[in-house]
Amino acid sequence: MNILHLDASLAADASASRRISQLIVDGLLRQHPAAQMRYHDLVAEGLPHLTGAIAAGFRGTVPPGDIDADIAAEHARSEALVSEFLDSDLIVIGAPMYNFSVPSQLKAWMDRIAQPGRTFRYTSDGPVGLAGGRRVVVASTRGGVYSVGAAAGMDFQESYLKAFFGFLGINDVQIVRAERLTKGPELREQSLAEAGAAVAAVLAG
Repeated sequence: MNILHLDASLAADASASRRISQLIVDGLLRQHPAAQMRYHDLVAEGLPHLTGAIAAGFRGTVPPGDIDADIAAEHARSEALVSEFLDSDLIVIGAPMYNFSVPSQLKAWMDRIAQPGRTFRYTSDGPVGLAGGRRVVVASTRGGVYSVGAAAGMDFQESYLKAFFGFLGINDVQIVRAERLTKGPELREQSLAEAGAAVAAVLAG
């Protein structure tokens, strides 16, 4: 098994999503001790966001001989990231909610792997995902409560991740969620304990 582990929280060691994603990975490695692991701290690595010149590297619009060394390096990075993703059987993502969506660092990675002809293709009947057969487990953290109640309509984090990976053909997207993390230390620890139990359930499944 090849496991790809991504973290996208700005909070470093204080991050709840990093804590939960590591619990998931630790459990997977106990189950599959021979698994191959690849890890990216998307905040520390500072993956550049797409520009027209960078995106041209996988959209077939690069004018011959018209790229400099920096853009060529970004094209190579895009190829390495999508190849690494396609080589993975299971992707674990630490994804906190920032302003009702995902961190921009995670979005930058998603933009690099959404490549026509590699992870999806367009047909006369609409887009078709090419990356099926993989599993994604998301460690989702929120300061408030967005899974139910009045704020549920503001969740553009989990719904976006499910839609994105579904577009790539991955329908097995599991969420391990911790909410109420800014509602006081007692509720925070209770939520993290519940997330730990959910990790066990996901691993058992």
